[in-house]
Amino acid sequence: MPWKFLKANTKSLLDSGHSDGNYISAKDKDVIVLGGGTRVPTASPVHASRIKSLLQFEILPQPPITRAPDNPWPQWPRVYMLGYGQEEAMAVFGEDPRKYQVLTTKFAGDADGNVKELHTIRIEWVMGENGKPSFREVPGTEKVWSADLVFLALGFLGPEENLLQKLNVEQDDRTNAKAEYGKYKRTNIEGVFAAGERARGQSLVVWAINEGREAARNATASSWVRPSCPKLRLQTESSFCRQSSRLPCSPDRIEDSLNSGVRLPVRYN
Repeated sequence: MPWKFLKANTKSLLDSGHSDGNYISAKDKDVIVLGGGTRVPTASPVHASRIKSLLQFEILPQPPITRAPDNPWPQWPRVYMLGYGQEEAMAVFGEDPRKYQVLTTKFAGDADGNVKELHTIRIEWVMGENGKPSFREVPGTEKVWSADLVFLALGFLGPEENLLQKLNVEQDDRTNAKAEYGKYKRTNIEGVFAAGERARGQSLVVWAINEGREAARNATASSWVRPSCPKLRLQTESSFCRQSSRLPCSPDRIEDSLNSGVRLPVRYN
């Protein structure tokens, strides 16, 4: 995985200037990156390693140069772009390393288990009977590529559906758990919450942090205020409540305590 390569190389560089040998070397190797789009941080340090060649396989078609009719402003422009990794590849090898509509079908290695080849076939995208795009292989387009180092930078297609289906959690058109942001991240099943990529799909880690905290906070509050929840005896030494008291299950009281950062040790009656 790319993060293992990046972490080991960065740590070795900072610790010893790569003299300790505790990193993955790409020098003089044929390197292939599967996926990654324009934001592929692996490509830049790979170039710095003086590699033999670099290719990046994309399963999707090459984006248009300008916005398509179904991609108006202010949507994110789904157009052909060059990330810094591709720009460096063009400077070194003279062309964009990306190969579009390529499906990897096989990894081949040597007797020691080291990868040596990638087998691929070209695909084409068609509209399926369900109205969603799908791909099919193009016969006669099989190809074998030399590879000494392969990075998996594959995109996020959706959460694993097995658990969602067992819990009967409603899903959206992208197979994510249907949970509205700002509404406690509740799903259609009482007591089941979803956050981050499980509910939003592929996004930034800051969203995962924000939604994870929100879901955890409100899942806790929900467990306290459900109709079936017994009254709580709250005990704390803080100024918020210095004496043990018997309080009703008040959402406002619970939420205020959570937002203020006051820790309320809880004991059920």
